[in-house]
Amino acid sequence: MLPSWIVFVGAGISVLGAISYIRLVLAGEAQPNLVTWSMWAIAPLTAFVIELQEGVGVSSTMTLIIGLIPCAVLLAGWHSKSMIWKLGPFDLACGFLSVVGLIVWLASDQATLGLLAQVTADTVAAFPTLRKSFFTPESEGQGPYLTGTLNAGLTMLTLHHWTTAEVAFPLAIFVADIIIWLFILTKVGTRFRATPVNSANL
Repeated sequence: MLPSWIVFVGAGISVLGAISYIRLVLAGEAQPNLVTWSMWAIAPLTAFVIELQEGVGVSSTMTLIIGLIPCAVLLAGWHSKSMIWKLGPFDLACGFLSVVGLIVWLASDQATLGLLAQVTADTVAAFPTLRKSFFTPESEGQGPYLTGTLNAGLTMLTLHHWTTAEVAFPLAIFVADIIIWLFILTKVGTRFRATPVNSANL
């Protein structure tokens, strides 16, 4: 088990990854998906509040940082006009399911159930970017996903007890980010493209 102050190291690593990604967004070299990054801002920030209620402690720093980074990405995407605003049925369906997760949290009087609903909302929100990074990895950047994986991994290694409240969110972030990063790194999905794909349609 690592000392609790390591979560601040992980948070710093995520910030560095976000900076590299925001530079790509501002340069028009990365096209963040509106649904994914909007929900990635809302769900973690709400989960952060729940974690505070549950007394998670310093490890909730990762959740806070994971929520603030998408806010910066959204601002960069809006400024550079590189954000994917054209949403298809898949994006809208994922956005709808993510909103349902938020509604479950608002309707729930149990903090743990609310946290699980937020984790579900955050995970479903990742699907459009998972799909996009699989088919068009050139429309993404590795930075935030690699550093998000490291941040979540370090956070989990600081936990004294692996309770649902403590481990649910960092574990979900770890799994989603490492899959997206591997898709971008290996470009494995491009071999399944019969014709060139416009990332704006994914």
